[in-house]
Amino acid sequence: MRFEGRVALITGASRGIGAAIAVALAKEGCRIVAAAKTVDPNPKLAGTLHDTVRMVQEVGGEALAVQCDVRFEDQVQAMVDAAVERFGRIDYLLNNAGAIFWSPVEHWPTRKYDLVMDVNVRAAFLCSRAVIPVMRKQGFGHIVMMSPPEFPEAAPNKGPYLVSKLGMTMVGRAIDAENEDAGMCASALWPVCAIRTAATENLGMGDLSQWRTPEILSDATLELLSRDPKTTRFKAWLDEEILAEAGITDFTRYRCVADVEPPPLSITLVAPHWTRDQA
Repeated sequence: MRFEGRVALITGASRGIGAAIAVALAKEGCRIVAAAKTVDPNPKLAGTLHDTVRMVQEVGGEALAVQCDVRFEDQVQAMVDAAVERFGRIDYLLNNAGAIFWSPVEHWPTRKYDLVMDVNVRAAFLCSRAVIPVMRKQGFGHIVMMSPPEFPEAAPNKGPYLVSKLGMTMVGRAIDAENEDAGMCASALWPVCAIRTAATENLGMGDLSQWRTPEILSDATLELLSRDPKTTRFKAWLDEEILAEAGITDFTRYRCVADVEPPPLSITLVAPHWTRDQA
Protein backbone atom coordinates (compact mmCIF):
# COMPACT_ATOMS: atom_id res chain seq x y z
CA MET A 1 0.00 0.00 0.00
CA ARG A 2 2.66 2.49 -1.09
CA PHE A 3 0.09 5.14 -2.00
CA GLU A 4 -2.34 4.97 0.88
CA GLY A 5 -3.77 8.43 1.57
CA ARG A 6 -2.60 9.84 -1.76
CA VAL A 7 -4.78 11.15 -4.60
CA ALA A 8 -4.03 10.77 -8.31
CA LEU A 9 -5.67 12.77 -11.10
CA ILE A 10 -5.45 10.87 -14.38
CA THR A 11 -6.53 12.31 -17.73
CA GLY A 12 -7.57 10.01 -20.56
CA ALA A 13 -8.69 7.54 -17.90
CA SER A 14 -11.65 5.93 -19.63
CA ARG A 15 -9.62 3.15 -21.25
CA GLY A 16 -6.16 1.82 -22.10
CA ILE A 17 -3.14 3.18 -20.29
CA GLY A 18 -5.11 5.65 -18.15
CA ALA A 19 -7.48 2.98 -16.87
CA ALA A 20 -4.60 0.57 -16.20
CA ILE A 21 -2.77 3.21 -14.14
CA ALA A 22 -5.95 4.00 -12.20
CA VAL A 23 -6.48 0.36 -11.23
CA ALA A 24 -2.81 -0.25 -10.38
CA LEU A 25 -2.65 2.80 -8.10
CA ALA A 26 -5.95 1.93 -6.46
CA LYS A 27 -4.65 -1.54 -5.58
CA GLU A 28 -1.98 0.19 -3.51
CA GLY A 29 -4.29 2.54 -1.66
CA CYS A 30 -4.39 5.61 -3.90
CA ARG A 31 -7.68 7.43 -4.39
CA ILE A 32 -8.40 8.14 -8.05
CA VAL A 33 -9.83 11.08 -9.97
CA ALA A 34 -10.56 9.63 -13.40
CA ALA A 35 -11.00 12.29 -16.07
CA ALA A 36 -11.92 11.87 -19.74
CA LYS A 37 -14.53 12.84 -22.31
CA THR A 38 -16.24 9.45 -22.60
CA VAL A 39 -19.06 8.75 -20.14
CA ASP A 40 -21.48 6.94 -22.46
CA PRO A 41 -20.72 3.62 -24.19
CA ASN A 42 -19.57 3.85 -27.79
CA PRO A 43 -19.90 0.73 -29.97
CA LYS A 44 -16.74 1.75 -31.84
CA LEU A 45 -14.65 2.60 -28.78
CA ALA A 46 -14.59 0.39 -25.69
CA GLY A 47 -14.41 1.92 -22.23
CA THR A 48 -16.00 4.78 -20.31
CA LEU A 49 -15.16 6.72 -17.17
CA HIS A 50 -17.77 4.72 -15.30
CA ASP A 51 -16.09 1.48 -16.38
CA THR A 52 -12.82 2.73 -14.90
CA VAL A 53 -14.51 3.74 -11.64
CA ARG A 54 -16.11 0.30 -11.45
CA MET A 55 -12.73 -1.42 -11.96
CA VAL A 56 -11.18 0.74 -9.25
CA GLN A 57 -13.99 -0.14 -6.86
CA GLU A 58 -13.62 -3.83 -7.67
CA VAL A 59 -10.05 -3.75 -6.32
CA GLY A 60 -11.19 -1.96 -3.18
CA GLY A 61 -10.37 1.58 -4.29
CA GLU A 62 -12.25 4.87 -4.28
CA ALA A 63 -12.69 6.91 -7.45
CA LEU A 64 -14.35 10.05 -8.72
CA ALA A 65 -15.34 10.31 -12.38
CA VAL A 66 -15.03 13.79 -13.93
CA GLN A 67 -16.06 14.38 -17.51
CA CYS A 68 -13.55 16.78 -19.00
CA ASP A 69 -12.34 17.84 -22.42
CA VAL A 70 -8.78 18.84 -21.58
CA ARG A 71 -8.64 21.25 -24.52
CA PHE A 72 -10.77 23.74 -22.61
CA GLU A 73 -9.43 25.80 -19.71
CA ASP A 74 -12.73 26.12 -17.85
CA GLN A 75 -13.29 22.35 -17.89
CA VAL A 76 -9.76 21.70 -16.67
CA GLN A 77 -10.18 24.08 -13.75
CA ALA A 78 -13.56 22.53 -12.90
CA MET A 79 -11.89 19.09 -12.93
CA VAL A 80 -9.22 20.20 -10.47
CA ASP A 81 -11.78 21.95 -8.26
CA ALA A 82 -13.93 18.79 -8.16
CA ALA A 83 -10.91 16.69 -7.17
CA VAL A 84 -9.97 19.02 -4.32
CA GLU A 85 -13.56 19.30 -3.15
CA ARG A 86 -13.90 15.51 -2.99
CA PHE A 87 -10.51 14.49 -1.65
CA GLY A 88 -8.91 17.69 -0.30
CA ARG A 89 -5.65 17.25 -2.21
CA ILE A 90 -4.00 16.13 -5.46
CA ASP A 91 -0.68 14.33 -5.05
CA TYR A 92 -0.13 13.05 -8.58
CA LEU A 93 -1.14 14.34 -12.00
CA LEU A 94 -0.83 11.92 -14.92
CA ASN A 95 -1.05 13.86 -18.19
CA ASN A 96 -2.11 10.79 -20.14
CA ALA A 97 -4.79 12.12 -22.52
CA GLY A 98 -3.39 12.19 -26.03
CA ALA A 99 -4.07 12.51 -29.74
CA ILE A 100 -1.98 10.83 -32.42
CA PHE A 101 -1.49 11.30 -36.16
CA TRP A 102 1.54 10.34 -38.24
CA SER A 103 2.29 11.55 -41.75
CA PRO A 104 4.95 13.43 -43.71
CA VAL A 105 4.68 17.15 -43.01
CA GLU A 106 3.24 17.98 -46.44
CA HIS A 107 0.28 15.67 -45.81
CA TRP A 108 -0.70 17.01 -42.38
CA PRO A 109 -4.17 18.64 -42.43
CA THR A 110 -4.26 21.79 -40.34
CA ARG A 111 -7.09 20.41 -38.22
CA LYS A 112 -4.96 17.37 -37.32
CA TYR A 113 -2.05 19.62 -36.40
CA ASP A 114 -4.28 21.72 -34.17
CA LEU A 115 -5.80 18.64 -32.56
CA VAL A 116 -2.52 17.01 -31.53
CA MET A 117 -1.20 20.32 -30.22
CA ASP A 118 -4.36 21.00 -28.24
CA VAL A 119 -4.78 17.53 -26.73
CA ASN A 120 -1.09 16.90 -26.10
CA VAL A 121 1.06 19.87 -25.13
CA ARG A 122 -1.64 22.51 -24.56
CA ALA A 123 -3.76 20.22 -22.38
CA ALA A 124 -0.74 19.08 -20.38
CA PHE A 125 0.11 22.75 -19.81
CA LEU A 126 -3.45 23.59 -18.72
CA CYS A 127 -3.76 20.62 -16.36
CA SER A 128 -0.32 21.13 -14.85
CA ARG A 129 -0.82 24.86 -14.35
CA ALA A 130 -4.12 24.17 -12.58
CA VAL A 131 -2.68 21.63 -10.10
CA ILE A 132 0.60 23.39 -9.28
CA PRO A 133 -0.96 25.74 -6.69
CA VAL A 134 -2.61 22.76 -4.97
CA MET A 135 0.65 20.81 -4.85
CA ARG A 136 2.68 23.81 -3.69
CA LYS A 137 0.23 24.49 -0.87
CA GLN A 138 0.41 20.91 0.39
CA GLY A 139 4.18 20.71 -0.12
CA PHE A 140 4.00 17.50 -2.16
CA GLY A 141 3.37 16.63 -5.76
CA HIS A 142 4.54 14.71 -8.82
CA ILE A 143 3.43 15.59 -12.36
CA VAL A 144 4.04 12.94 -15.02
CA MET A 145 3.96 13.67 -18.74
CA MET A 146 3.29 10.68 -20.97
CA SER A 147 5.90 11.92 -23.43
CA PRO A 148 9.27 10.78 -24.79
CA PRO A 149 12.93 11.68 -24.36
CA GLU A 150 14.42 13.72 -27.18
CA PHE A 151 15.31 11.46 -30.13
CA PRO A 152 15.90 13.65 -33.24
CA GLU A 153 16.27 10.57 -35.42
CA ALA A 154 12.58 9.81 -34.85
CA ALA A 155 11.31 12.95 -36.59
CA PRO A 156 10.56 11.70 -40.15
CA ASN A 157 6.83 11.07 -40.69
CA LYS A 158 6.04 12.11 -37.12
CA GLY A 159 7.31 15.72 -36.98
CA PRO A 160 4.28 17.70 -35.74
CA TYR A 161 3.21 14.84 -33.47
CA LEU A 162 6.64 14.74 -31.85
CA VAL A 163 6.62 18.53 -31.51
CA SER A 164 3.46 18.17 -29.42
CA LYS A 165 4.88 15.33 -27.35
CA LEU A 166 8.32 16.85 -26.84
CA GLY A 167 6.53 20.05 -25.86
CA MET A 168 5.08 18.08 -22.97
CA THR A 169 8.57 16.93 -22.03
CA MET A 170 9.83 20.52 -22.05
CA VAL A 171 6.90 21.73 -19.93
CA GLY A 172 7.75 18.98 -17.45
CA ARG A 173 11.37 20.08 -17.30
CA ALA A 174 10.27 23.64 -16.57
CA ILE A 175 7.79 22.63 -13.85
CA ASP A 176 10.41 20.51 -12.12
CA ALA A 177 13.02 23.29 -12.03
CA GLU A 178 10.54 25.98 -11.04
CA ASN A 179 9.04 24.05 -8.12
CA GLU A 180 12.01 22.20 -6.63
CA ASP A 181 11.69 24.21 -3.42
CA ALA A 182 8.02 23.24 -3.00
CA GLY A 183 8.43 19.50 -2.48
CA MET A 184 7.41 18.86 -6.08
CA CYS A 185 8.89 17.21 -9.12
CA ALA A 186 7.95 16.36 -12.69
CA SER A 187 8.88 13.47 -14.95
CA ALA A 188 8.20 12.12 -18.43
CA LEU A 189 7.50 8.47 -19.24
CA TRP A 190 7.37 6.69 -22.59
CA PRO A 191 7.15 3.07 -23.79
CA VAL A 192 9.95 1.28 -25.61
CA CYS A 193 7.41 -0.84 -27.50
CA ALA A 194 3.96 0.03 -28.83
CA ILE A 195 1.15 -0.44 -26.32
CA ARG A 196 -2.16 -2.11 -27.13
CA THR A 197 -4.69 0.73 -26.94
CA ALA A 198 -7.66 2.01 -28.92
CA ALA A 199 -5.24 4.11 -30.96
CA THR A 200 -2.96 1.24 -31.98
CA GLU A 201 -5.95 -0.94 -32.83
CA ASN A 202 -8.09 1.62 -34.65
CA LEU A 203 -5.21 3.19 -36.58
CA GLY A 204 -3.84 -0.17 -37.66
CA MET A 205 -0.47 0.37 -35.96
CA GLY A 206 0.72 -3.21 -36.20
CA ASP A 207 -0.88 -6.26 -34.62
CA LEU A 208 -0.92 -8.12 -31.31
CA SER A 209 2.56 -9.53 -31.83
CA GLN A 210 3.97 -5.99 -32.03
CA TRP A 211 2.32 -4.64 -28.89
CA ARG A 212 2.65 -4.85 -25.15
CA THR A 213 -0.18 -4.56 -22.64
CA PRO A 214 -0.85 -1.22 -20.90
CA GLU A 215 0.26 -2.79 -17.63
CA ILE A 216 3.93 -2.21 -18.44
CA LEU A 217 3.30 1.53 -18.31
CA SER A 218 1.13 1.29 -15.21
CA ASP A 219 3.85 -0.69 -13.41
CA ALA A 220 6.50 1.79 -14.53
CA THR A 221 4.30 4.67 -13.36
CA LEU A 222 3.97 3.17 -9.89
CA GLU A 223 7.73 2.73 -9.61
CA LEU A 224 8.19 6.35 -10.66
CA LEU A 225 5.57 7.75 -8.27
CA SER A 226 6.94 5.73 -5.35
CA ARG A 227 9.97 8.03 -5.32
CA ASP A 228 10.02 11.02 -2.98
CA PRO A 229 9.30 14.15 -5.07
CA LYS A 230 11.39 16.22 -2.66
CA THR A 231 14.53 14.38 -3.78
CA THR A 232 13.54 13.39 -7.34
CA ARG A 233 14.48 15.60 -10.25
CA PHE A 234 13.25 15.57 -13.83
CA LYS A 235 14.12 12.78 -16.18
CA ALA A 236 12.46 11.57 -19.38
CA TRP A 237 12.20 7.85 -18.66
CA LEU A 238 11.58 4.83 -20.83
CA ASP A 239 9.33 2.21 -19.22
CA GLU A 240 11.93 -0.57 -19.47
CA GLU A 241 14.53 1.71 -17.96
CA ILE A 242 12.69 2.57 -14.76
CA LEU A 243 11.45 -1.00 -14.31
CA ALA A 244 15.01 -2.28 -14.66
CA GLU A 245 16.12 0.14 -11.93
CA ALA A 246 13.41 -1.39 -9.74
CA GLY A 247 14.79 -4.87 -10.42
CA ILE A 248 12.18 -5.89 -13.02
CA THR A 249 14.06 -7.14 -16.08
CA ASP A 250 11.74 -9.85 -17.39
CA PHE A 251 9.21 -8.10 -19.62
CA THR A 252 7.62 -11.25 -21.06
CA ARG A 253 4.57 -10.80 -18.81
CA TYR A 254 3.64 -7.72 -20.82
CA ARG A 255 3.56 -9.39 -24.24
CA CYS A 256 0.24 -9.51 -26.06
CA VAL A 257 1.41 -12.70 -27.77
CA ALA A 258 3.13 -14.88 -25.19
CA ASP A 259 5.94 -16.24 -27.37
CA VAL A 260 6.70 -13.08 -29.39
CA GLU A 261 8.79 -10.17 -28.13
CA PRO A 262 7.54 -6.89 -29.69
CA PRO A 263 10.06 -4.72 -31.56
CA PRO A 264 10.95 -1.26 -30.23
CA LEU A 265 8.91 1.66 -31.47
CA SER A 266 10.60 3.68 -34.20
CA ILE A 267 10.37 6.78 -32.02
CA THR A 268 12.36 5.15 -29.24
CA LEU A 269 14.71 3.06 -31.35
CA VAL A 270 17.58 5.45 -30.73
CA ALA A 271 18.16 6.08 -27.04
CA PRO A 272 21.49 7.74 -26.17
CA HIS A 273 21.27 6.90 -22.46
CA TRP A 274 19.58 3.50 -22.65
CA THR A 275 19.80 0.28 -24.57
CA ARG A 276 17.68 -2.78 -24.03
CA ASP A 277 20.80 -4.78 -23.26
CA GLN A 278 21.06 -2.85 -19.99
CA ALA A 279 17.91 -4.55 -18.73
